[in-house]
Amino acid sequence: MTTHTDPPIRLTSFSHGGGCGCKIAPGVLADILKKSTGFPVPKELMVGIETADDAAVYKLNDEQALIATTDFFMPIVDDPYDFGRIAATNAISDVYAMGGTPIMALALVAMPINQLPVDVIGRIIQGGESICAEAGIPIAGGHTIDSVEPIYGLVVMGLVHPSKIKRNADARAGDKLVLGKPLGVGVLSAALKKEALDEAGYRAMIENTTRLNKPGKALSDLNGVHALTDVTGFGLLGHALEIARGAGMSVRLRMSDVPLLPGVEQLAQQGFVTGASARNWAGYGQDVVLADAITPTQKALLTDPQTSGGLLVSCAPESVEDVLALFHREGFAQAKVIGEVAEGPARVEVQG
Repeated sequence: MTTHTDPPIRLTSFSHGGGCGCKIAPGVLADILKKSTGFPVPKELMVGIETADDAAVYKLNDEQALIATTDFFMPIVDDPYDFGRIAATNAISDVYAMGGTPIMALALVAMPINQLPVDVIGRIIQGGESICAEAGIPIAGGHTIDSVEPIYGLVVMGLVHPSKIKRNADARAGDKLVLGKPLGVGVLSAALKKEALDEAGYRAMIENTTRLNKPGKALSDLNGVHALTDVTGFGLLGHALEIARGAGMSVRLRMSDVPLLPGVEQLAQQGFVTGASARNWAGYGQDVVLADAITPTQKALLTDPQTSGGLLVSCAPESVEDVLALFHREGFAQAKVIGEVAEGPARVEVQG
């Protein structure tokens, strides 16, 4: 892991938002997609845009389906190498969230060429390359442009057996929900941008955002795992709501069981919350119900945009021990059961 030092150039100063907090708010995105023109869907397209899943999946033959996804954003940290690592980890995660194995990536690079030194841009790309090497995939090409704000990300392709695809829409009544990583990345990034994040907080943020969601591949082999997604820019509530809507079920969460990164509750209480948190809440509509006991700070954490967040697994109760054991073996020590799926209206309900 790289050591955090104060770079001569603050990458975050070039962007109006950082990481997955740059995402268009869920409500606005829904309106945009609602007005888009429909098109013929080939029978080989197994997963498209219908349930806001993590990636598209196209059946190649009886043994293989191609996973295709892309993700890119503006700097969430100032260290260029760390920014590249975070962006690459986040992009590759969507393949794992479908239960697949990544096979190749293409780099997307947009930089203010006249404002950022070439060596800084090079370090961003090197950071991305280091994560791709960890995932065992090449960066086989890409595209670069001159841009007002720095943007970096990947197009990632993967493979999965057609019968082992894990969509976000296949949760079943009685399932337990397991979250693989703690929440709070958006809060830490807000504190970092205002120079209020200490060294320990920065290390926790980098460790969380650069940990590849490799358990996704093994989870696809478990029959008891019914649905899978990763928690990113729409916050835990937003991605849980996608599961609820896709399955036509109620998702019930317990705030007391949700794992948090160290110090984020205190930082959120001090006002270090991203603007995306409020936009996320406004975009959920009437389909998220919070118990009276949920505090404003807890609400901010539940809506906090996660960059390179954890996998959210919907599995049969008898598979919970296997799922948790798999996470723990892969180094996800804070993976935890945070709720369940039940018959009822397609919404998310949160208890204290």
